[in-house]
Amino acid sequence: MEDIDSIFQVPPGHRSGFVAVMGKPNVGKSTLVNAYVGQKVAIISEKPQTTRRRLLGILTLPEAQIIFVDTPGIHTPQHKLGEYMVAAATGAIPDADLAVLMVDISSQPTPEDKQIVELLGRYPQLPVILAMNKLDMVTPEEAERAAQDYLSLRDFAEAVMLSATRGDNRAQLLEHILVHLPEGPRYYPPDQVTDQPERVIAAELVREQVLRFTFQEVPHSVAVMVEEFRERRADLTYIEATIYVEKDSQKGIIIGQGGRVLKKIGQAARGELENLLGHKVYLDLWVKVRKKWRHDERSLQELGYSLQGERP
Repeated sequence: MEDIDSIFQVPPGHRSGFVAVMGKPNVGKSTLVNAYVGQKVAIISEKPQTTRRRLLGILTLPEAQIIFVDTPGIHTPQHKLGEYMVAAATGAIPDADLAVLMVDISSQPTPEDKQIVELLGRYPQLPVILAMNKLDMVTPEEAERAAQDYLSLRDFAEAVMLSATRGDNRAQLLEHILVHLPEGPRYYPPDQVTDQPERVIAAELVREQVLRFTFQEVPHSVAVMVEEFRERRADLTYIEATIYVEKDSQKGIIIGQGGRVLKKIGQAARGELENLLGHKVYLDLWVKVRKKWRHDERSLQELGYSLQGERP
């Protein structure tokens, strides 16, 4: 077994730092972080505002350790959960060594994009790299036109057009990030890829499947709490989780006729959990109504949406 000194020993010129990945909802921030880390540390969905918490994705290279801070999409909040999400995102900026502003190159800059540019402008010493994502969704001519509009928003340290999903220019963006990181120590062991406990990741993987199998207002009204997480055998973990919604009608949608939707959610989530843990999982899911939980401070804290302890 390696001792602590050897785990944190680094070569001369080693670079490290926290990289705040900022952007409006659904621009691909979590997809990018997952791709760099090499495994799913943040759930993804086509539905906006999927990411609710600030979390770390840790990439350790021989010459550097990059701590990506995946943030919720910045938007105009409609309830206390939205306020928490925006606060979690903006709170990542002051302690960051570098920011990556992700935008959607398949569309023109929006008021949300401009709001984030203005927010980053309050930290003039913070280098900002512009990552123009979704290159796979536009023609070269469309990309060039949109790029000029985004580049006009401010002076950026670097700018890259990329596809986080397909991989175009991901390596180039990583090179730019490395150049702008300061020299520093290794903050985490080289085999650690996130700061999230397994229970939290498990809850998010269940919520990811709820997003996948439900529509309209239901996904935004869902929270998941893992009630029990216990290794029954070396090759079997028992997980009990509760899916909370705000209305009885939403509970009915998630359960589905004869329990069919809940069964699909459970089967898909169990597969993701088994990939995470590397062995069999027995998953028990329950659905309960907690009225207006997104608007209630106490409910938010009980469901794990508290800024206490948030950091990079």
